[in-house]
Amino acid sequence: EVSVTPVSSTAETIQQSVYFVEKKEKTGLLIEILKDQSIRRSLVFTRTKHGADRLVKQLIKTGIFAAAIHGNKSQNARQRALEDFKSSKIRVLVATDIAARGIDIDELPHVVNYELPNVPETYVHRIGRTGRAGNSGIAFSFCDTEEKLLLRDIQKLIGKQIPVRVDHPY
Repeated sequence: EVSVTPVSSTAETIQQSVYFVEKKEKTGLLIEILKDQSIRRSLVFTRTKHGADRLVKQLIKTGIFAAAIHGNKSQNARQRALEDFKSSKIRVLVATDIAARGIDIDELPHVVNYELPNVPETYVHRIGRTGRAGNSGIAFSFCDTEEKLLLRDIQKLIGKQIPVRVDHPY
């Protein structure tokens, strides 16, 4: 018997958009977006552990409560960060793909792809953290010049163009 796994698709309840922004401006754009207090909780994805830690430090400097969750953190540190996020003690949880596997957060309104994943299917898994159980969700992706091919591959996989956001100062 031969079977084929279906191509990954995204839930219709997730409102997706992409921001074209230079790599050095991504943190500024994220901070600008997070100024919107209606964004109560956001799961932000980076490619690397170092990048996650660096981003958390920058967010905390601007008064945004955040924590990182990745493979170099102890199990206790990961659990504490997750609990603080679920209880809204922190607004932003910055995660790598490996650390985010298995994270199940009810009513997660926003997912941000701070860096696009190298594997298109990972995009589907990332944004699938929001819009669960019939809830709606919002997924923002940041795309710099070097990531345009990754975006093309993601759009090819999901079978649609992701709307571009131009309403930002970067």
